[in-house]
Amino acid sequence: MSYQLIQLAPGAYDVMRDDEIIASVVRHGPHSPSKWSAELLNDLPPPERPAPFTEIEHQFSSLEAVRDWLGHPPVKAIRCAREP
Repeated sequence: MSYQLIQLAPGAYDVMRDDEIIASVVRHGPHSPSKWSAELLNDLPPPERPAPFTEIEHQFSSLEAVRDWLGHPPVKAIRCAREP
């Protein structure tokens, strides 16, 4: 199954699969040992977690590492309309 990342803001993404948001990807502050994390939104038992999620949350050193792990999903930015 393929994923898509939807950028909500710098450092914040929704992870979509089959037109459903199933996880989030966020960048952590400079004092965190892992700079990025991917976390499932639902606490599913291991047999029900979508691949490659073996845990509820996974840590990464970069956004590119997250994208590699998810199979290089496309990234789409949400564009908010400007108010007059």
